[in-house]
Amino acid sequence: MLFYRAALPLSHQTLTFVSSLIRAHRKRLGSTWRKLNPGQQALLVLVYLRKGEPFAEVGAGFAVSTTTCWRYVNEVVELLAHRAPKLRDALRKAKRQGLAYVVIDGTLIPIDRIAADRPFFSGKHKRHGVNLQVIASPDGTILWVSGDLPGSTHDTAAARIWNILADLRDAGLIALGDKGYHGYDPSGHHVITPYKGRNKPESQKDANRTHARLRGPGERAHAQLKTWRVLRKLRCCPR
Repeated sequence: MLFYRAALPLSHQTLTFVSSLIRAHRKRLGSTWRKLNPGQQALLVLVYLRKGEPFAEVGAGFAVSTTTCWRYVNEVVELLAHRAPKLRDALRKAKRQGLAYVVIDGTLIPIDRIAADRPFFSGKHKRHGVNLQVIASPDGTILWVSGDLPGSTHDTAAARIWNILADLRDAGLIALGDKGYHGYDPSGHHVITPYKGRNKPESQKDANRTHARLRGPGERAHAQLKTWRVLRKLRCCPR
């Protein structure tokens, strides 16, 4: 466990990994001295992301200014983002691992916006936020997370923007989606959604139950994202 006022539910491998990224980055920049060493900066960033505290509070805990804390966090987030897998690479890796299917779902990350920011208001969730598309393995392991789109973006529109169907075809994979993706794949070969409508025949009801049973564990990916409390409500600019 890593300790900062209270235990952080993260392993030392996580701290070591982030520290190594920072150390290599500083070496490339030729940065000889900073107030915090790579290990301390890594811990600061993990505290901010995991606990979701304001920059002022996190910075005070490490005896650095709010501006320095903000700069440290953004620097490391950029380093981590560059290591995130691209959609095509993530799907091809899933195929090589022998996954029978993947689970696709959208989630809303709440943001601290005002009523004037209409593009970020989600009518479905009745709050402001950003839309993220998440692809997970059948057991809920996160395989890929998209960039952010305004909260008013429908899941089907977001999937088109990120060109998810084309990469599923290239990888030869099937994705199970909820009713929000209905009509996204007209062929129904790569994005499978439940049947819609009332008074469905028993065969369609059985198919929907099977679909829900297969998708259920995959939706744990959203719970994994939200364990990083910074994603429970962003206090920064949504971009």
